Amino acid sequence: MPASEKLIAPEAAALLAAPEDGAKSLPVWLVRDAEGLAAVPLDGAQKAWVEAQGFKGTARKHVLLPGENGSLAGALVGLGPASARDPMDRPEIASGTLPALLPPGVYHLAGALDDVELAAVAWGLGAYRFRRYKTSAGGSEGLARLRMSAGGSGAAAIIEGVWLGRDLINTPASDMGPQELEDAARALAAVHGAQVSCIAGDDLLTNFPMIHAVGRASDRAPRLIDLSWGRAGAASVTLVGKGICFDTGGLDLKPASAMLIMKKDMGGAAAALALAHMIMASKLNVRLRVLIPAAENSVAGNAFRPGDVLKSRAGKTVEIGNTDAEGRLVLADALALADEEKPDTLVSFATLTGAARVALGPELPPFYTDDEAFAAEISAAGNRVGDPVWRMPFWSSYETNLDSQVADMNNVSEGPFAGSVTAALFLRRFVKQARRFAHFDIYGWRPAPKPLGPKGGEVQAARALFDLLRKSRG
Repeated sequence: MPASEKLIAPEAAALLAAPEDGAKSLPVWLVRDAEGLAAVPLDGAQKAWVEAQGFKGTARKHVLLPGENGSLAGALVGLGPASARDPMDRPEIASGTLPALLPPGVYHLAGALDDVELAAVAWGLGAYRFRRYKTSAGGSEGLARLRMSAGGSGAAAIIEGVWLGRDLINTPASDMGPQELEDAARALAAVHGAQVSCIAGDDLLTNFPMIHAVGRASDRAPRLIDLSWGRAGAASVTLVGKGICFDTGGLDLKPASAMLIMKKDMGGAAAALALAHMIMASKLNVRLRVLIPAAENSVAGNAFRPGDVLKSRAGKTVEIGNTDAEGRLVLADALALADEEKPDTLVSFATLTGAARVALGPELPPFYTDDEAFAAEISAAGNRVGDPVWRMPFWSSYETNLDSQVADMNNVSEGPFAGSVTAALFLRRFVKQARRFAHFDIYGWRPAPKPLGPKGGEVQAARALFDLLRKSRG
C-alpha cells in the first residue's frame, strides 16, 4: 500500500457514521443530575434497571439500557455537577469518553447540544489508540461509531489530522528520524496534491547553518522540509514546526529521566502537519506553507559545543550558552526563511521549554503574539473547541537576558527566570515582515488519559488555529 494511503488512519473516519447510513443508531443520554435523569424517556423496566444500578448521573459512571429480548436500547452516561470554572466541563467534550465505554455499534447523542461538531470531534479523539507495535492490534470494526448530524460534517478532517499528529509523536525515534518526518510530509502532500521540497545534510551549510549545526552529530542528516499548497493570491498562512526527532541535550546532556519521552520533541512538526491536513482536507481558501526544520540533537565528536558561535540565515550571530536549547536555533533559520515571504499569518509550534510547563502545566500551552486582535481570536478559538491556550507576553525588558559579549546574542539567559518568555523573544528577533506572528510553546504530550485522548502524543493548539482560520478563510 502506498505511504500516502497509510498516513491517514482509516479508523479515524470510520468512527463517524454518515446521516444517511442505513444502520440503526442507539441513543446515548448525557446526564448531570436527578433532574436530567428524570428528563430521559425511559420505560418502566428501564427505570427499574437504572435505579437498581444506583445510577444518579455521577461523573464517570454509566449504565447500559436494556431493550426487548435482551437487546441493547441505549446508554446513560453521567457528567456530574456542572462546573462554571472549568471550560472543559462540557457535554460535547465528555463524549470523548464514550467510545471506550460503549459496546461496538452505532449511536447518536440524544438531547440538545450546543456544538454538534465538537461532540463528534471529541468522540473521534477519545477513541484514538496507538497500535503500531501491538501484535494483536484491532481495527475499526470493534469501535463504537457515532452517527453524525448535519452540523458535524467537518469533524472527520479534524479527527484525521489529530490522529496523524499523534501517530507521528508516539512513534519512537528509531522509526521517526528526519528522513521519516520528510516521508510523512511527502505522503501528506500526495494525499492533497501539495508540493514538497527538501534541503538536507551539508546542503544546509550555505543558507541554514544553525539547522546543520544542531543535526550534524547524528548519522541521520538534518533537513529543512518545505510543503506548499493552495491558490496563488489567497491569504498566505505559514506554519513552522520544530522537528527535533530526538533530543539528548547534546553536549549539555540531559539526565536519563529527561530523555524518556524526547521522541515527542518533534511535536511542533506534528502539530503543523496535523493542522496542514485539516486545512487542505477542508479546502480552505489560503496559500499554505509548512516549514519543518528536522534534526536529531546527538552527541559525537563533531557536535556543536557550549561557547561556539553560529551564524544564522538572517546573518545574526548566536553564541551557544547551552546545547540543550537547540530547538530555537533550528526554528530561527526556518522563521527567517518564512519571514522573507512576508506571510499574512506566521505561526510556530514547538516543544520548546520546560519553563512553560512550570508556569502552566502540561494541559495549557502558552502562546505569544504582539497582535492584540489575533491574541483574542486565538484564545476564543481555543476555548470554543476545547483546545485551550494561554497568552503570555513578549516582555521586552527581558531582551537583555539574551545579551552576549562575543556575538549578536546568546541562545539562553544566564539566569533561571522567564525561560519561556526569553525563548519566545529569541524567536521574535527573526520575524520582521510577517503581518501577524504567534508562537506556541506546546508540551506535545498528555501525561494521563482525558476525555479527548489517552496518555501520549498530542498536537496542542492545532485545532484552535484551524477553527480560527476556517472562520476567517473558509
